[in-house]
Amino acid sequence: MRWPWDKLQQLQRRENRGRVWAAAILLWLLLMLATPRIPRTPSLHLFADMRNFLGVPNTLNVLTSFPLLLVGVPALVLCLSGCCFGISMRGEIWGWVLFYAGTAAAAFGSAYYHLKPDDDSVTMTSAASLLSILVIERIDERIGMACLFSLMTFVLVSIGCERTFNDLRLCMMFHIVPCIAIPALLFLFPPKYTHSRFWICATGKI
Repeated sequence: MRWPWDKLQQLQRRENRGRVWAAAILLWLLLMLATPRIPRTPSLHLFADMRNFLGVPNTLNVLTSFPLLLVGVPALVLCLSGCCFGISMRGEIWGWVLFYAGTAAAAFGSAYYHLKPDDDSVTMTSAASLLSILVIERIDERIGMACLFSLMTFVLVSIGCERTFNDLRLCMMFHIVPCIAIPALLFLFPPKYTHSRFWICATGKI
């Protein structure tokens, strides 16, 4: 007689999960409708430090981009080799690979942008990967993988809207949502691994 009760609990969890997703999508639509269009303006490219050294525009801004490469490349190699981190789930491996690949790519993207500021932008995948990793570790691997692919699709859509319609609303949403969701996951769900807080602090520095 236990099987029907377990089945009922699974159905209830699915229904609750569907309600959460429906509420999140509805909230997102309301925010999009309530927020006016945000076009790109030249003032976005006015940096606090615009000094040039040896003919390199915005020299200090360009140079400070490359430490991301020193962090991203070794960590990416370690994730792919699987010989250092005790990661047990395939979804986590994909998440960390995308996170560190995005970190390494951000070094080149940031350096190029500061050398020649214009209306082109490189949207980093790091925030989406980190959010998905936390979902995989603390909630469920299948849900986390779905979250990972959904957020990557959202990144592409936001870039398309920005360049086609000159509208930054989706990009702004993309940066705001992880800032709210990541701390919420850290406080509401217990970690799978020990000393997780040190990894999160180190990742936040990146």
